[in-house]
Amino acid sequence: MKFHTKYLWFNTKSRKEIVPITHEVERAVAESGVKEGLVLVSAMHITACVFVNDYEHGLWEDIMEWAEKLAPFKRDYKHHQTGEDNADAHLKRLLLGHQVLLPITEGKLDLGPWEQVFYGEFDGQRRKRVIIKVIGE
Repeated sequence: MKFHTKYLWFNTKSRKEIVPITHEVERAVAESGVKEGLVLVSAMHITACVFVNDYEHGLWEDIMEWAEKLAPFKRDYKHHQTGEDNADAHLKRLLLGHQVLLPITEGKLDLGPWEQVFYGEFDGQRRKRVIIKVIGE
């Protein structure tokens, strides 16, 4: 059994942003030498997410609008009584999830025809990271 760990670091220009990371995940799989296994991709911050979907900018806007409708920014969150202003970012992360587990087949990331991996940021403009953990043979 092989294990390989890689970290991606982000410091987004915007507070809310979607960043494609499929190529970085593919690179980590290749570096690992794993031919059959799994790769875990997980946001290591509580106001960011990792998800799989289509690489299409209109859809990204739809995702951000949907998340904003379900978890809007508002001043009266109880979390804001602690001096924070990002309760909505925590809730948006719950909606989109903090990690994905993906198959590796014949040494390659095994995604469906339109599937891509994304990092989603909801409270950016500061340094955050994602872990890529490759496990297999």
